[in-house]
Amino acid sequence: MKQKVALVLSSGGARGMAHIGVIEELEKLGFEISSVAGASIGSVIGGIYAADQLREYTKWVRNLHKFDVYKLMDFSISSQGFIKGDKVFKEIQKFIPDRRIEDLAIPFAAVAADPLNRKETVFTRGSLFRAIRASIAIPGIVLPSRINDVDLVDGGVVNPIPADHVKRTDGDILVVVDLNSSFSYRKPIYDLNAQKANEAQYRLVLEKIRKKLGVSEKTNKDKKSRPGYYDLLHNSINLMQEKLSELTLRLHNPDILIRIPRAACKTFEFYRANELIEAGREAFLKSYSEWKEKGG
Repeated sequence: MKQKVALVLSSGGARGMAHIGVIEELEKLGFEISSVAGASIGSVIGGIYAADQLREYTKWVRNLHKFDVYKLMDFSISSQGFIKGDKVFKEIQKFIPDRRIEDLAIPFAAVAADPLNRKETVFTRGSLFRAIRASIAIPGIVLPSRINDVDLVDGGVVNPIPADHVKRTDGDILVVVDLNSSFSYRKPIYDLNAQKANEAQYRLVLEKIRKKLGVSEKTNKDKKSRPGYYDLLHNSINLMQEKLSELTLRLHNPDILIRIPRAACKTFEFYRANELIEAGREAFLKSYSEWKEKGG
């Protein structure tokens, strides 16, 4: 009989590609993921996995170049955020159809935040993509998702590691992937040639845009300056998520804890998917080995 796993996937932007590496290794080792809960990017990967479409998503994200990510950002002039967040879902729906959460192969929960009413909203029924869209709405950056006249934002604001919402069964083990750790990041060994080609392509495209707009590249990169609006907001959210994550991990004490440092990448660096998937794989194998040594 396979060992059942209740899997919890944290918020963390593009670092969430590490979730894919963890899931792939769990399956290789013969674990049965019997339920999953996620916040923000954790809800994206967890929900798509529960819909049995992770292979299709992984193939797509592995081939994203840096400029592809930029093209998927549908910019807005709203005071609630500068990215609409709809374009990427329209792209994903070209190869992954929407599903109702209650019809998925395994129990799934996505967490969003309701800041006006000061509470979390947990999706366990209804449209999968609607739930995911609400869960990823980073405050001040991605427009809120309006559902039933309520504006919902990123689940990481209130519950970055939603271990209290994953469905548990007798004999399962709790596996948590935390993307908000503060330790240093060591790049894994992966396809360096593909990464270099990705960067080179982006630089060529960026240079063409600069020439067309008559904008010169900034050269004084070392000059220190005070953080702007985005930096302050981003760093504040990161700090909050780190502290909330620490409290959650103390409370729930997972059997296997996989930690990916926040320093691994920036929020929208999805073009680094191949590297981050490998980082997730390596981090899982390390934690799995430690668990086995303790008698797991």
